[in-house]
Amino acid sequence: MRKVMDCREYPSEIGCTLMITGEEDEVMGAAVQHAVTVHGEEDTPEFRTALREMLKPEVPQHA
Repeated sequence: MRKVMDCREYPSEIGCTLMITGEEDEVMGAAVQHAVTVHGEEDTPEFRTALREMLKPEVPQHA
């Protein structure tokens, strides 16, 4: 099942609007890299656990 991580749902000083969608491992890898490089977070096991809990299932868009 594809997952979504949407920065707009979490407050940030820069007003980030990035949305990452894909398989869970792909989203986690990209989200961790983004959080570290853009938001200055530290890549720790605790941080990864918190990020994983923020993942949501993708809701397919129908026309």
